[in-house]
Amino acid sequence: MEKLWPHKEGADALMLGAEFSQSLLLLSKSDNGILQLKNHFSAQEIALSDIAFLPHQETKLNNDLPILLFDTKDRAVWYIKLQENKLLKIGPISVVAPVYDSSWPYLIILVFIGLPIGLWSYFVWRDFERLRSMCENMNVPEDMNLGPGIHSILLPITDTLAAMQERIKRLLNSQKELTSSVSHEFRTPLARLKFAIAMMDYKGLNERSQKYINGMNYDIVELESLVTEMLNFAKMDRETPVLNIESVDLAELADNLIEKLSFNAHCAIRLISDDELLYDCDSHFLTRSIQNLIGNAVKYADKLVQVTLVSAQGKVLIKIEDDGPGIEESEWENVFKPFTRLDKSRDKKTGSFGLGLAIVSKIIQWHKGKCYLETAPLGGACFVIELPNISN
Repeated sequence: MEKLWPHKEGADALMLGAEFSQSLLLLSKSDNGILQLKNHFSAQEIALSDIAFLPHQETKLNNDLPILLFDTKDRAVWYIKLQENKLLKIGPISVVAPVYDSSWPYLIILVFIGLPIGLWSYFVWRDFERLRSMCENMNVPEDMNLGPGIHSILLPITDTLAAMQERIKRLLNSQKELTSSVSHEFRTPLARLKFAIAMMDYKGLNERSQKYINGMNYDIVELESLVTEMLNFAKMDRETPVLNIESVDLAELADNLIEKLSFNAHCAIRLISDDELLYDCDSHFLTRSIQNLIGNAVKYADKLVQVTLVSAQGKVLIKIEDDGPGIEESEWENVFKPFTRLDKSRDKKTGSFGLGLAIVSKIIQWHKGKCYLETAPLGGACFVIELPNISN
């Protein structure tokens, strides 16, 4: 590096001036020292009167100290007093290094250093992209292919992911077996109870006994519904289905849902939207999530449920709000958890199992969106579905 880029001003050489001058002085006082100086530095003896020195320079010479001066070409010249009227002139010596203004040395070093780093970075980036793509496109653990092909520093990470993949497979299989076994164990006694009730002789029953039997039938139906909903949620939580993405008019979809749900609703359902709002999504699953939220709002609304569709800033917002009792803000993060029932803010007589909002959240996650609550102008709960507007 020093040979490629020498110092333009010879700063290091000047910094050593005092030490170098002292070395020249000592050498001139030694045997054959003057001869060596003449051979190496073009030294010569001159008369003291040939040079006009300044007073302080004359003082240094009289004190037997060397003087460093520069000629018109910025070359260094040392003067050492030998006798009363004689001086030893050493030099001139150039202390300014040659100047290299070419950028080729920089480019050559950049190539030699940057090329290996660039190649190494490219292979690491390529493997990172492959790993990220595999993780993003994984619907179920079986879909992640961690076979050969990754040979960079990510190899230990892929080995760890492969071990984690096997562990997740075992956990999901255990969950699937447990859910199937529990549902089977539930349905078997329920079927026996239904059969036993159906075979009962109702002729000798009084009104009170008939009331108990009706209650038993209602409990059996409720348990069967719970088992079915648990199985559906377990399947949705375990794996992501292949979405049938197509362009859907959300305004028309919401209008059809409102028309269907308004038939038996005790409150009004109002839609606020543009005439057309196209969005690429799976219409079946998105319809299910919006229908769930509207139906949930109808249960708790007093007089009005409002559905608002907004497209702005690269997002599509679907807001469903009601004028019911609402949900405390401290519970907003809990409503999307499975089997969550907010008894303080919602009437338990509605008979839900706390899985509907969890299913909605799961469907929205499949569409790369999110679902949350915010303050409702109507005073009740306001559920918001936020979807990335990839259609634009």
